[in-house]
Amino acid sequence: KSTERRALSAILEKGDGNPKESSPFINSSDATEKSQKYDGKHMALFEEEMETSPMVSTMISSLANYSSLPQGSKEHEEEADNEEEDKKKKKPVKAPQLGTLMGVYLPCIQNIFGVILFLRMTWMVGIGGVIGSFIIVFMCCSTTMLTAISMSAIATNGVVPAGGSYYMISRSLGPEFGGAVGICFYLGTTFAGYLYIYPAAIFKMEGLEGAEAEAAMLNNMRVYGTIVLSFMATVVFVGVKYVNKLALLFLACVILSILAVYAGVIKTAIEPPDFPVCLLGNRPLISKGFDVCAKTLESGNGTVTTKLWSVFCDSPFLNATCDEYFVNNNVSFIQGIPGVMSGILKENLFGNYLEKGDLVAKKGIATVEGPDDTLTNSNRYVLADITSFFTLLVGIYFPSVTGIMAGSNRSGDLRDAQKSIPIGTIMAITTTSIVYMSAVILFGACIEGVVLRDKFGEGVNGNLVIGTLAWPSPWVIVIGSFFSTCGAGLQSLTGAPRLMQAISRDGVVPILRVFGHGKANGEPTWALLLTAGICEIGILIASLDAVAPILSMFFLMCYMFVNLACALQTLLRTPNWRPRFNYYHWALSFLGMSLCLSLMFICSWFYAIVAMVIAGSIYKYIEFRGAEKEWGDGIRGISLSAARYALMRLEEGPPHTKNWRPQLLVLVSTDVEQNVEQPRLLSLTNQLKAGKGLTIVGTALAGTYLENHPQAQRAEQSLRKLMETEKVKGFCQVTISSNMRDATSHLLQASGLGGLMHNTVLVSWPRNWKQADDLQTWRDFIELVRETTAAHLALLVPKNIAAFPSNGERFSEGHIDVWWIVHDGGMLMLLPFLLRQHKVWRKCKMRIFTVAQMDDNSIQMKKDLTTFLYHLRIDAEVEVVEMHDSDISAYTYEKTLVMEQRSQILKQINLTKTEREREIQSITDSSRGSIRRKNPAVVTTQLSVTEEQPGVSSKVEKPEEEVQLIHDSTSPTSPATPLTPASEGGAQTPGSAQVQMTWTEKADGEPAKPPGASTPQGIKDIFNMKPEWENLNQSNVRRMHTALRLNGVIVKKSSEAKLVLLNMPGPPNNRSGDENYMEFLEVLTEGLNRVLLVRGGGREVITIYS
Repeated sequence: KSTERRALSAILEKGDGNPKESSPFINSSDATEKSQKYDGKHMALFEEEMETSPMVSTMISSLANYSSLPQGSKEHEEEADNEEEDKKKKKPVKAPQLGTLMGVYLPCIQNIFGVILFLRMTWMVGIGGVIGSFIIVFMCCSTTMLTAISMSAIATNGVVPAGGSYYMISRSLGPEFGGAVGICFYLGTTFAGYLYIYPAAIFKMEGLEGAEAEAAMLNNMRVYGTIVLSFMATVVFVGVKYVNKLALLFLACVILSILAVYAGVIKTAIEPPDFPVCLLGNRPLISKGFDVCAKTLESGNGTVTTKLWSVFCDSPFLNATCDEYFVNNNVSFIQGIPGVMSGILKENLFGNYLEKGDLVAKKGIATVEGPDDTLTNSNRYVLADITSFFTLLVGIYFPSVTGIMAGSNRSGDLRDAQKSIPIGTIMAITTTSIVYMSAVILFGACIEGVVLRDKFGEGVNGNLVIGTLAWPSPWVIVIGSFFSTCGAGLQSLTGAPRLMQAISRDGVVPILRVFGHGKANGEPTWALLLTAGICEIGILIASLDAVAPILSMFFLMCYMFVNLACALQTLLRTPNWRPRFNYYHWALSFLGMSLCLSLMFICSWFYAIVAMVIAGSIYKYIEFRGAEKEWGDGIRGISLSAARYALMRLEEGPPHTKNWRPQLLVLVSTDVEQNVEQPRLLSLTNQLKAGKGLTIVGTALAGTYLENHPQAQRAEQSLRKLMETEKVKGFCQVTISSNMRDATSHLLQASGLGGLMHNTVLVSWPRNWKQADDLQTWRDFIELVRETTAAHLALLVPKNIAAFPSNGERFSEGHIDVWWIVHDGGMLMLLPFLLRQHKVWRKCKMRIFTVAQMDDNSIQMKKDLTTFLYHLRIDAEVEVVEMHDSDISAYTYEKTLVMEQRSQILKQINLTKTEREREIQSITDSSRGSIRRKNPAVVTTQLSVTEEQPGVSSKVEKPEEEVQLIHDSTSPTSPATPLTPASEGGAQTPGSAQVQMTWTEKADGEPAKPPGASTPQGIKDIFNMKPEWENLNQSNVRRMHTALRLNGVIVKKSSEAKLVLLNMPGPPNNRSGDENYMEFLEVLTEGLNRVLLVRGGGREVITIYS
């Protein structure tokens, strides 16, 4: 068994060794061999599924040995095929595996301890005071600590391959956020490298003054900076191993210099160093230009003036004219570092913010100033070089706490990233925070305020205060600060390229793909070149002030998103959120996020906005161009939660009339190839919706789900494709059932979710419904009309859909005509308004026609309708069409007769299909010449026999008539059907005011003859035919009469209209008259090019109120 198992794992290990995320377990190419291996293994039950589900025993070892090398991201992400082929040829080289101390703790400490500790910390304490500085340090350190906690939670929630912070953000918040923040963080880290190299390359120029010295220093900086950068880049290129060795050396120097400062502080308690500062009154003097801190000296020959006297007086003699302040105040000197026990801390507790050009004065010394004493000889005093304020100090100090990502950026080189990142990072932040906070207090307790505020050490011969404080020698600090910058620069040059490589390999930004390549062991060569290039640009610019603020922004933005990612995941409680690190909480993450955002605007609101604009641009670019990635990120989770919340809110009640808009369920049919048969239906959908509200495009297939599943998928793809082409925003749904009728019914019932349901059905008129082999189509259609009525859904049926305009067409003029015959909740008013929002119909004018009967006051009707439209804020022409009483014409009777004959034939199911067709044809032909026919056909006789008597018929059909849309007052009414003027005008009972839609070709048949067009021959034939007409169902005759009369009026008024909207009558209650119903609708719409039959959903959809 063990040999077999070995053979099996060998098979599994074949291939490229980097299984994909889509099938992360197995190379299915070897499935056949595999299934043979399972024979006789007591696993026969599962052998069918071996291809997709491998045995645990064979899989477990490869799962446990998941490697998190820099190329570990290959296992985890999709990669281009050619890279995989290269992989097969190359032998993988192992990258160095680092532990917590070497991989995270020391790099973090090295990155965090910047040169600011040595060069600016003392000045910050002097300006902000011990309390103010402590608050700044505490705030910045809290921000990084909270970020580290969030980062630890994310880092321990699954394997973190190369790319550290970028990987965490992109997998938690999606590729757009990840890419935008990742690139910003990359730029930040890269420019930070330049920031670290900058101080290492400053060398003093002797013998030059002013602008000359500055220019020479900048050029020096460029030359030496380039040399230092080239050296560092070479070290990084050679390999991480050497970086770590060098970094260790550099870090040792930094730690020694920090220890030297502590040792110096302890020494000041016992024996403070001699560090005199010369004051005139309470003003410290610039030490350059004099040697002795006194006005005069006593010598053997008497009193001699000093160099200081010459500075403030016009001659070296005692009777010279001197500066007033110089005369009135004494020269004294104080100790710059009085020591820990001196009690100077009390004096340094509070801030002392200065304007640019202010004197740096000593507190607590008496000074004599004249009433209008202006500052003279200002170049002899120590002055403030910039205006300082609290937020400026935050901006200057914050970069010295960044660098907490140094460990996580190298996650690809760690042996166990999940364990090392949290421990190493949090320990490093704790260590550095303690050092920074103690440094603030100790500097305030040891050093004189004027010395602290003297930024460049002008009053103390340009010496570094912290250097003098350190024990045993100031050189410790010089070397320490130099190496701290070199070390931090090295760490930046190591971390940044790895970040860029991870971004490139994900392919979220197509331009950057080239930087994903590297050496065989995963070293990012191209990314390193890019990083060094960007650093070199910074060095050539050689302006620290221009670069420093935006750096802080990039870092803060990255930290903010790490916090956001953690908070989101915690609050969403996604099943995959199971961090090993348990000491996190969403509130802490939110606090960290708020601190980051506050610090961004505290440091510099201008640069904060610049950084956000840069990140926003990258975000939009990735969204627009980047590869589609599905990483199960938190933003998807938010969308899901928000959608669920919104749906739950929607369920609370139906929408108010003001918010009502058609939420469409579009029913389309597909051909054998699953292509949509009526693409124009979706064009109409787009024109109705203009991207708003809900659209569900559904199609029904007959058969069983198991057999027809591939067809369903094909149909869904073709629906999606068409929706994309027609720019219809919505969802598509395919339903399979044993027959089309049920499938459509299921679509109608099951589409939508919760409160997000369709309220309107759009379906085309059934084409060729008169063809005998297509009986089911119109029956399904009528059932659909009934179902929408029962479900209180509105129905829109476009007739002759192929003639409707596509989205690209534009009508430059024309009318949309609305024939408002019965009130259906205002659908007829709302639809033209919605259509005219679209470019296709925008230039069409709206006309509204309504029908008046004999008893109606048409002038008053017109006035009322105009007022109503004015209140609805709808612009339309209004016309009231009067329909006078008229006798039922011979043509009406003939049309009805033909219709009833056809329906009778269709009921003869016992005839074969061919016989049925022949019979229909003969009847149609004979009926067209029926006026000349003396002997009714056999079928006609059958029809007469089976037809009910008129009286009976009208009684039976009473409920049906109530549902019908239109009754004509001229029809012979039986007592059972009294008609009021309102119902004659076409009023409809509230329950029946439902509407729906579909497509079809125009019915064949003769054009409608005007009622008086009968020939004398015809008149004679009327009498000959009378007995047969008397047998006709009077209800059908009345309906046919109305349909013909209305059709005549509509064609007369609206034949030129671009679109006619018309109330759709409801189907009969008893199903025996279904085919007649289709005929009535055909007659009603005959001779019109584009018709939209509308049936309301039983509720008001338009209101006059705001």
